[in-house]
Amino acid sequence: MRQENREIKEFNEIIEVMKNCDVCRLALNDDEYPYILPLNFGMEIVDGKVNLYFHSALEGYKADLIKKDNRASFEMDCKHQLQYFEEKGYCTMAYESVIGRGRIRILDEEEKMDALKKLMDHYHMGKDAYFNPEAISRTLVYVLEVEKMTGKRKKPK
Repeated sequence: MRQENREIKEFNEIIEVMKNCDVCRLALNDDEYPYILPLNFGMEIVDGKVNLYFHSALEGYKADLIKKDNRASFEMDCKHQLQYFEEKGYCTMAYESVIGRGRIRILDEEEKMDALKKLMDHYHMGKDAYFNPEAISRTLVYVLEVEKMTGKRKKPK
């Protein structure tokens, strides 16, 4: 990282940034160019490792790419604050972000319910939000098992 003073080094601080984000951008390997898409996500920490959960239709381009190559990168960011210093002719952005990479594993039917609950928990913290269980069989649910990640923060001036 070029500006080391912006790096978030503490694991728990990185996790807090992730909890504040509402979209995770997932980059998959396509033949010619990376394929990136914004997704809702859920998260859990198991033995100091982060798992990110996603869902989609059972079929489609994204599912085909995952089945072909399960390596993926991710990015999420939050706390954006545009700062404009008119007298200096200077503009910058305060933010927090996390980037990382890992491998995706498609979940079997028995694992889906728990993963979907983690997705719901991310957006409805502590509410045990209802979702229709009939949708589970029509939904592809997968986990990105994070192998490496870094956090970055640019504080407001």
